[in-house]
Amino acid sequence: MAATVSDLLDIDPRVFVVLADISASYFHRASARHPDRIINVGIMEQTMISLAAGVALEGFIPVCHSIVPFLVERPFEQLKDDFCYQGLGGNFVSIGASYDYGTDGMTHYGPGDVAILATLPGMQIVVPGTAGEFDTLFREAYTNGSPTYFRTSAHQNANDRAVSFGHLELVRSGSRATVVAIGPMLDRTLSAIDGLDVALLYATTLAPFDGQTLRAAAAARSVIVVEPFYEGTMVAEIVRALAPDPVRVEAIGVPRRVLSRYGTPEQHDADIGLTPAGIRQRIERFLDSGR
Repeated sequence: MAATVSDLLDIDPRVFVVLADISASYFHRASARHPDRIINVGIMEQTMISLAAGVALEGFIPVCHSIVPFLVERPFEQLKDDFCYQGLGGNFVSIGASYDYGTDGMTHYGPGDVAILATLPGMQIVVPGTAGEFDTLFREAYTNGSPTYFRTSAHQNANDRAVSFGHLELVRSGSRATVVAIGPMLDRTLSAIDGLDVALLYATTLAPFDGQTLRAAAAARSVIVVEPFYEGTMVAEIVRALAPDPVRVEAIGVPRRVLSRYGTPEQHDADIGLTPAGIRQRIERFLDSGR
């Protein structure tokens, strides 16, 4: 993230970075080159967002960066009122989703971020699966004049794909169901569906959602979405995309319960079943229930 934004600071005089202390070390070198376009407000996340809105009103393109709960949940009202209500463009890049800070507990977990932001009219949501995909998607979207959320995490897929903002990618075809893998869930989903007759779509832009590609791929009208956040978050978009046809949907993601245990992201994945084996078990059960 820092490399992409620092490069854009050098080539686009409209880019303006607003930080709330946590990410300041990422921009030490860029701050020396552009001290007038990088501001660290300290641990005041609501102020970060409101200041970014003021920057946008002056014609700049703001970029804010922090841990998920500090960027989304703590300043949610500022995102709603200062950006969405006023129709301002801005870029909000998070780290730590959903439980990358797995030993720090609930204060640092963020599995509800996409569900929260999806309630805001005009908010665009991007979930890249690799750092390279973030670079591609950010460069495509950062000037689009909309408030745009980029969700990043420590877990990445092994390889970059030729992603494009606003589009689903058909990875493979199949007839029994269509699986939608979101961002960093792609690799484990590919392992989970090995040998199964299912189509696979790869999603990195969640809002606006590419319903046209889903409709073309989901001939069976049975859809399984593998989400790196609270499961069920994308169900409404899937149902809306396939309306008025009836659709069976299975959502596989972070369960909607308090994660009270501490551990690494890998330990959390194993505990809640977000492993290739756990995902496959859920998919097979869904396929069998539709016979």
